[in-house]
Amino acid sequence: MNKKYNFTIVDAKKFLNKRGLELFKRNINSKSNQTFKSLYYTFFAGCIIILFSFLSPIFNSYKNEVFSLSEEVKNNSKIKLKKVLNGESIEEEQLEEINNAQVYEDILEYKKVPTDTVRLNASTIEQLFKDTNYNLDKVRKSKFVKPINLSLLPSEMKMIESSKKRKRLFIQIILPLILEENNQIMLNRKKLFSILNKSNNSEAEKKWLKMKFKQYGVKNNDLFTLKIRMDVVPVSLAIAQAAKETGWGTSRFAIEGNALFGQWTYSGAGLKPKGADNDKTHKVMKFNILKASIRAYERNLNTHSSYKKFRKARAIMRDNDEKLDSYLLADYLDLYAETGKEYTVILKKIIKQNSLTDFDDVKLMPITKKLKNLI
Repeated sequence: MNKKYNFTIVDAKKFLNKRGLELFKRNINSKSNQTFKSLYYTFFAGCIIILFSFLSPIFNSYKNEVFSLSEEVKNNSKIKLKKVLNGESIEEEQLEEINNAQVYEDILEYKKVPTDTVRLNASTIEQLFKDTNYNLDKVRKSKFVKPINLSLLPSEMKMIESSKKRKRLFIQIILPLILEENNQIMLNRKKLFSILNKSNNSEAEKKWLKMKFKQYGVKNNDLFTLKIRMDVVPVSLAIAQAAKETGWGTSRFAIEGNALFGQWTYSGAGLKPKGADNDKTHKVMKFNILKASIRAYERNLNTHSSYKKFRKARAIMRDNDEKLDSYLLADYLDLYAETGKEYTVILKKIIKQNSLTDFDDVKLMPITKKLKNLI
């Protein structure tokens, strides 16, 4: 019977040692862990490389958008301004086709008529002005205007027989509205100059600039162009144009469409002129309230290529610390009407005959609770 031996690992080790060999215990778990870690680190590094490659273009685009504004605020505008003052020739304004949808976007805020809007008749409005002690003689002396905001003209403007009375009522209605719009533009202009004087701008300021570039039809973040366009229209000139375009508030466009300045449109809401040729496709822009018409008018003069010379003349007056002269500026509105230069002559006559320059330096008073209740 064969004898059975138990051959252990220790016996095997002794046997191999006698013959100059060694037996090592293999650490399977350790090597397995090292292999897993190696694969994990390789995968993680690969993910980082892929993520960096994906985000790099996005980051570069963001960097260019965010920091380009600060560069232009710091350098571009001031360099161009010095060239203008030195009489050097520069590309003063970008005259690419503007996007009307963006330019007039904020005016669409007035798309819906406020629920409290009612059309007051002329006698009610006159009584309101009397109750609030608002008359033009006092305005001329005090240089202050009551902030009475009416949204609609009285429908019977044409029925007021006295031209003097009709003109006075028309001016009283639109004067506070023009001043309010000019005040808003001047506040924006002040903010723009504050940004121009900074080397770095906050995210809120960059966002505000981006919005204003759209509203004023400015491309490529051109701050110089924005600086020229973001400015007011003299009150006397605005009143004169409104008077000319509406017959002192009596036209169908003014009563039915709150259109004070006869702006044309080839799309969107508008009123077709009566007796217009069939091949004429334009309409007169229609607004739900008067304030919207005034904002659209000033935005039109501040963006349309036809009024580039008007804006340049205004900018020169600003640079020379001169008061904006409505007589001189009226000369640059010959493209506003088909009658050309004759139109500018009429505007200056309206300004002079009605002493409208008296209103160029008036201020809008802050509204009080008492006045608000009366309105």
